[in-house]
Amino acid sequence: MKLSELQEKRVVSISDGSYIGEIIDVNITLDGNIESLVVEKSKFLISKFSSKDEIIIKWNQIEKIGTDIILTSI
Repeated sequence: MKLSELQEKRVVSISDGSYIGEIIDVNITLDGNIESLVVEKSKFLISKFSSKDEIIIKWNQIEKIGTDIILTSI
């Protein structure tokens, strides 16, 4: 799978079904494995009290990658 294909998918929390956001970047280890996904939070999740508009999702928190959605355990 290509990074561009991952970026087309929506990231959703498996615990409550909420939309988290979309992938804007990935962190890769020195040996070439994906370590985590950088997700731009949906406007719904951005709080007035939070200055961060992105969230890091570790690769082991990914439960399932479907055709148009990525389910995560966060």
